[in-house]
Amino acid sequence: MQRDLGQLWDRTLDMMRHEVMKPSFEAWLKNTAPLALDGDVLTVAVPNQFTKDWVESRYAPVLHQVLRSVTGRHLRVNFRIVEHMNTASPPSSDEGTVPPSTPSGNGTSGRGFNPRYTFDTFVVGPGNRFAHAACVHVSEAPARAYNPLFIYGGVGLGKTHLMQAIGHFLLQSKPRIKVIYVSSETFTNELIAAIRDGRTADFRNRYRSVDVLLLDDVQFVAGKESTQEEFFHTFDTLHQAAKQIVISSDRPPREISTLEARLRTRFEWGLIADIQPADLETRIAILRKKASSQQLVVPSEVLTFIATSVETNIRELEGALLRVVALSSLTGRPVDLELTEEALKNLFPDPLQRAISIDLIQRQVAAFYQLTVDDLKEKKRTRAVSYPRHVAMYLCRELTDFSLPRIGHEFGGRDHTTVIHACERIRGDLKESRDLQGTLRSLVELIQGSTR
Repeated sequence: MQRDLGQLWDRTLDMMRHEVMKPSFEAWLKNTAPLALDGDVLTVAVPNQFTKDWVESRYAPVLHQVLRSVTGRHLRVNFRIVEHMNTASPPSSDEGTVPPSTPSGNGTSGRGFNPRYTFDTFVVGPGNRFAHAACVHVSEAPARAYNPLFIYGGVGLGKTHLMQAIGHFLLQSKPRIKVIYVSSETFTNELIAAIRDGRTADFRNRYRSVDVLLLDDVQFVAGKESTQEEFFHTFDTLHQAAKQIVISSDRPPREISTLEARLRTRFEWGLIADIQPADLETRIAILRKKASSQQLVVPSEVLTFIATSVETNIRELEGALLRVVALSSLTGRPVDLELTEEALKNLFPDPLQRAISIDLIQRQVAAFYQLTVDDLKEKKRTRAVSYPRHVAMYLCRELTDFSLPRIGHEFGGRDHTTVIHACERIRGDLKESRDLQGTLRSLVELIQGSTR
């Protein structure tokens, strides 16, 4: 019965591929799965509430039509959230193809886009699925709901890829649309040049007449008063004209120090989506896609070894693969584990070294304060427990790339604002307490020593 149900859903998805655009299918439908067929009710698993709401509101009618075509029956679909679904997208048969060059609607539209950064080349996994889905939504309906869209995450996790994928998608689907992608550094440098040359009117016209503005690494405008002033008015002009704004940063708005409050408030008007480090399955999928794009045959055990060695940064992950391939090409040796270890030994002295995890930090902090890990996760508010909990949250933020929501989740399902408060409190205490400074030094040594 379950096998027949799986085949029914496979046929349904095959037909849905022809009914919706590929990025939409990849974001919303590809990782659904049938659970049960009870009478005329088909229960389908989705990974989260965001996907459930979107599929129900956008694709339910066409899905019902397709199911009727496949089964000859009028079926009602009931979507059920099933967390921890295996959602790392495997490489498809056409992976490795270089996407066509992006058409340019006008002089400003195609500038600064990397042809490799499209939705088709982005590997979706649990850590980036929400951000990817939000970007697809913005691409399909700019300025309709998530405006601004604020994406944050560590270095090399795919923020720029997603932002430019939005630009590619819009320029391909709406060739006359005016899109600008710019880093905050370039924005600042252009502003300085415009002021120096008396061309501020041209500068403002360039950025305030677009349909979509994609601003990367906004954290670098913090502390730059003139840049913040100019971007504030640019933001307001575009937002009031119902133009889409997408912003990226390495941290959420509230954590960008010296960012003006009025900008921080505006960044929080729309949707804030974080990107977490890729899990092992996603890292392997990324490497497999990279190998396919280079027409390389790399054994699975080699991909797994590299993915185990590089846990947080996609750029380093792909760079490690290319380093292995380069050594193979230069020496004429096959790509195997022996060659891989040799290629990576200088980059990663101990490729099997365990990364610092939230669990490791919790165990070390709990032991240091003579508590249990459960004490840190429970709702106890006594200072004997709450302060060590704050210390552990602070160390998680400082020593790992995990997002605020993920850290909060690992401490008994707490909200990300609790983590922010904990970090702010510890930072403040560090300025005045030498005892705390010594405690943290000892804890960091214990934690780092545990990974060796």
